[in-house]
Amino acid sequence: MKAQRVSLCLLGTMFVLCSVHARGLRRCLISMDMRHIEESFQDIKRIIQAKDTFQNVTILSTWETLHSIKPSDVCCVTKNILAFYVDRVFKDHQEPDPQILRRISSIANSFLFMQKVLQQCQEQRLCRCRQEATNATRVIHDNYNQLELRSAAIKSLGELDVLLAWIDKNYPGAPAA
Repeated sequence: MKAQRVSLCLLGTMFVLCSVHARGLRRCLISMDMRHIEESFQDIKRIIQAKDTFQNVTILSTWETLHSIKPSDVCCVTKNILAFYVDRVFKDHQEPDPQILRRISSIANSFLFMQKVLQQCQEQRLCRCRQEATNATRVIHDNYNQLELRSAAIKSLGELDVLLAWIDKNYPGAPAA
């Protein structure tokens, strides 16, 4: 009888721990048409990347660094990177070509929408920011700050394909190309 109670207690504890872990991994869904963002970027990619004079430098760090983000940190890192692009990159980039500027504005508006969705998730405590997530985004800010403002903005815009691929991978519910 005691062994049965201990087994039930252990089973109950395992259930609670598993449900807490699953809740921590639950992600907010971004219901954004990623195809639209990717098409807008593809239209300007060649032009933006041709302006990049620092071919051996990266802002988003390396693809491997983004892939090392734990599932529990994806929401926070995504929200922080989107905020980085909205608050710094898009504002710092000065584009004289109106067609390119329209494409960049379209991407910026999509990022604002996604950022707002993830902010709501954070307010509902579905998107927690642990120290590891904060450290990952700090590296991006540090990389950006090492370059002159105009060069950093161009470099970051040119790396949008890396970010978009990472978002596609981590938010499979979002319609993709």
